[in-house]
Amino acid sequence: MGRFYQWEPFNDVSSEQSCELNCRAIGFRFYVRQADRVIDGTPCGQNQTSVCVAGQCQSAGCDDLLGSGRVPDKCGVCGGDNSACKLVSGLFQHSLTKVGYHKIVEIPPGATKINVTEMVKSRNYLALLSRSGRSIINGNWAIDRPGMYEGVGTMFTYRRPNEISSTAGESFLAEGPTNEILDVFMIYQQPNPGVRYEFIMPSENAVDAPHPKQNQLDVNAVNGPSTPEDHERSGVRHPPPVPDNQLPAAPPTTRAREYNWKLSGTTDCSASCGRGSRFSVFVCVHRGTHALAPSDLCDSSTKPSPQEEPCNVQPCPAFWDIGEWSECSKTCGLGVQHRQVLCRQAYTNHTLNVHSSRCRHLERPETSSSCQMKICSEWQIRSDWSPCSVPCGVGQRSREVHCVSNVGDIVADDECNMKLRPSDVENCDAGVCTKSWFFSDWSAQCSADCGAGVRTRSVQCLTNHISSLPLERCGAQRPPEAQPCNNGPCESRTEWFTGPWSQCSAECGSGGQQRAVVCLMRSDEGFVVMPAYECSSLDKPLSQQSCFIKTCGAKWFHTDWSACSKTCETGYRVREVRCLTDDMMTSERCDETLKPPDKEECHPEPCLPLIDEKCRDKYFNCNVVVQARLCVYDYYQMACCASCTRVAQRSSEHWAQRS
Repeated sequence: MGRFYQWEPFNDVSSEQSCELNCRAIGFRFYVRQADRVIDGTPCGQNQTSVCVAGQCQSAGCDDLLGSGRVPDKCGVCGGDNSACKLVSGLFQHSLTKVGYHKIVEIPPGATKINVTEMVKSRNYLALLSRSGRSIINGNWAIDRPGMYEGVGTMFTYRRPNEISSTAGESFLAEGPTNEILDVFMIYQQPNPGVRYEFIMPSENAVDAPHPKQNQLDVNAVNGPSTPEDHERSGVRHPPPVPDNQLPAAPPTTRAREYNWKLSGTTDCSASCGRGSRFSVFVCVHRGTHALAPSDLCDSSTKPSPQEEPCNVQPCPAFWDIGEWSECSKTCGLGVQHRQVLCRQAYTNHTLNVHSSRCRHLERPETSSSCQMKICSEWQIRSDWSPCSVPCGVGQRSREVHCVSNVGDIVADDECNMKLRPSDVENCDAGVCTKSWFFSDWSAQCSADCGAGVRTRSVQCLTNHISSLPLERCGAQRPPEAQPCNNGPCESRTEWFTGPWSQCSAECGSGGQQRAVVCLMRSDEGFVVMPAYECSSLDKPLSQQSCFIKTCGAKWFHTDWSACSKTCETGYRVREVRCLTDDMMTSERCDETLKPPDKEECHPEPCLPLIDEKCRDKYFNCNVVVQARLCVYDYYQMACCASCTRVAQRSSEHWAQRS
């Protein structure tokens, strides 16, 4: 009988197969190619402009023509040569000291392909604010989650890698164009590892990223003075600083009298909270009209020094400091990952952990999240249950159970959860077995050639599937196993008489049993026991035979011990140990805890030195020294070396034989 499936499209194939019609059975892990090609115009591949034509996946160019190969240049011009725009890039490496928001760069309106990336992962955060004061990402001391955010006319992708092994820092990406000035900040907490930024501006109004000049304060900087070394930007060259002892000559005196320096305000505060600094800003003006004039018209030697004053001394608001996600608790399937979330507050140049109530004005970030590294392999039942192993009573049945990967391949069982493995063997009940008395025909001959004897037959209590049961299980009266018989009067003669066999000497496996065999004189008056030689002319029946009741299963067998590997100072002897069945076949069903040892120590006694040529008796009566047991003394060991050594060896061999 066939099986019906419901199908769904299957697109997880190689690029060469992307225009085939592949379908996967819903709820199963296999797919079938239904057709060599799909209808022309069917979308294919990763590119949204790619379609299938004659079974091939082809991409349309930016001019909407298939196969033209035209792509937008970095300026967004289809087939352009990158001449319609200018790339602005730089590296922010400012050495910061105060915790808080510090401006990195100002991005003008019309910017596209915006990329701001932290060079190395750190505890600092990037932030985006519009010139109108609206927080786009990570403003107002509130750390946002990675994701998509809208602002200044475009969508920003905020990335913050969470993997422990990753060293990549966080980043902002946007296609643009922007419709107002965008300020990029760093929330400083630890040494700045560097922030790379780049964006594209149209050529007709391409400008360098606003950047503080040498020895001049940036009135828009949030983090105080900066130098050209803080930014490295393509296409922008800054003149080296002029040493104090090489200042250019003073301008003409008449010009100096026409222009003077005037206080115009102060710079932005270097920190938004927690005490920052700001400096006075002086500009060159015409003495009579007070109109702004270029700085080189004023006498630089008379320019007042910038005065520093504290600002934004109020404490910074507390914020949630988010740690990195831990590794997923499961290598496959649904797991959990955790991270540390602390309420911290910034002070002049450091941050401290504070009570979580200080952050109650902010939504607390999640400390745990579900995760899934990959889809786990799963158990699949590949066959129906087999028939029961017995026609009646309790037996077993089996089925095929395999661990299958997410692409349908059979893999090792340890790749699936063993706790969830479906059973592949179970008991089955085939119904009650009927039990009846079964018996053979009566024996053809009477047990006695003459006189009274018996005929016998075998009686068994059996079920309907040929399995013997204890005789009492059949319940009804047991049929007789013997009946009398008589072949007429006997003449006096001798014959062998056999008694019943004894019980088998073994409850299982091979055993032996005996019976009495005697020589009898039979007559009509009865039996008389005769000497065995009276029946010597007759074949004597067996008095012993082997017997077998049931299989014992497997048990341990072993050989004799080998010779010891050493004659002294502890050697080893070995023997072979095998698990064998009753028919002497190798088995693995023996109890390992009962396995006899196959190796043991032997001859632990110390070795005695061999007799060398220098070991000789110096006296003729050394046998007296041995008999007197004087060899334990060093003097006699030297004087009667050979005799003392021989007696020591004989003693060692004697103890070795006893062990």
